[in-house]
Amino acid sequence: MQPKMVVFDLGGVLIDWNPRYLYRKIFNREEDMEYFLREIASPDWNEEQDGGRPLAVATESLVAQFPDFENEIRAFYGRWDEMLGGPFHETVSLLHDLKHSGQYPLYALTNWSAETWPVAWNQFEFLQWFDGILVSGAEKMRKPFPAFYQALEDRFQCSLSETLFIDDNERNIQAAQALGMQTWLFRSPADCQPLRAWLL
Repeated sequence: MQPKMVVFDLGGVLIDWNPRYLYRKIFNREEDMEYFLREIASPDWNEEQDGGRPLAVATESLVAQFPDFENEIRAFYGRWDEMLGGPFHETVSLLHDLKHSGQYPLYALTNWSAETWPVAWNQFEFLQWFDGILVSGAEKMRKPFPAFYQALEDRFQCSLSETLFIDDNERNIQAAQALGMQTWLFRSPADCQPLRAWLL
């Protein structure tokens, strides 16, 4: 079924965000960096900030727990902009063409800290092409929790069953499917070609 609205995730789909861009400058050994990002500044810890926890609270809590890694922990948000690798140009081109086709309202549903969001907003002009963006840190809810997806209906008067959701996280895709959304699991910018053929 052809969707009537298209919703993009941002990190991993339109924006190349990866903490390794920063931490390869800090750690001499790849295995030490991977341990830090898995066991200390972990994805679960980072998601709490995506859900609205203040960065200062998160940082001080982690430093208290792992004082031997204080400098590395403080770098996570102190040098957060160094984690941004730039846009995925193929996906930005697809977004551009969808925007100019006028066929679909375009929205973004992103897990992102409200405090780091202004950095991305000021850096990536294409974010202004969306008709609306829901930022998890500002909304105090995040994917994969159903309420965050349902906020699309409440805010933008759309039907989730008529919406295509594009995300690089399988957990988020499964949650969207459970709510009746059409989905596309984004694996790489090469996915833009079949998406373009479907939508345009």
